[in-house]
Amino acid sequence: MKDVLYFNSMLTPKMITFIYWLLLLLVLFNGVVRMFATFQGITFTSFIMGLLTIIGGAIAARITCELLIVLFKIHDNVKTLASRPE
Repeated sequence: MKDVLYFNSMLTPKMITFIYWLLLLLVLFNGVVRMFATFQGITFTSFIMGLLTIIGGAIAARITCELLIVLFKIHDNVKTLASRPE
């Protein structure tokens, strides 16, 4: 706990998986709402837009979380290099 409070250990990498699944659920919910909850009834365009929202949102969430993980892996590698004796 002391490592987390004094920022010696990163907390965010442990949370990224949870955030990814939360983003996927939000994207799925948004896509389903776009598909089926229209004021003029279900149209082919709204259904396609909902599918595109689900597919594009899932890809965007994955890329965002992977970029965050890459940043933290770079941090870990730099920390390892800095702690090596010369």
